[in-house]
Amino acid sequence: MADEGDAGAFDFDEFVEAEPSEEILTRIEQKSHLVEQLIRQSKFTEALKLALEDAPTRTRDERCKSANWIVVHRVLMATRDLESLLSTLEPEYDDILMKYLYRGLATGDRPTCDQCLRLHEKLTERAGMGCIIRILADRWNLV
Repeated sequence: MADEGDAGAFDFDEFVEAEPSEEILTRIEQKSHLVEQLIRQSKFTEALKLALEDAPTRTRDERCKSANWIVVHRVLMATRDLESLLSTLEPEYDDILMKYLYRGLATGDRPTCDQCLRLHEKLTERAGMGCIIRILADRWNLV
């Protein structure tokens, strides 16, 4: 059990999965097909919104987290006009996008890291340092 004096403590023993992993994976697979269609139509902002929506933050199953990262990654790497992408993305997506940018940076893959760093710079300009602080402090809703 987490120490009541430590508000940031995460007790994995008390963590309850929001829904079964297989349901999450099925939903991500369906979302992936729609995202691919939007990418083919060059509707990158819509594709990114869809990829970020309903992210599996409340599960410990890495399969779910990885599957959704692949969908988000596909959009990020297909996008060339970052200014346009972020200018039309609603602020409600800023924090979850920043989480995925840090996940991308953690891959160590050069093209992914380069794109994530470019987006990180633009998103930080837009959303401010609070966005970074919120995602680094959030130990419950991990991507």
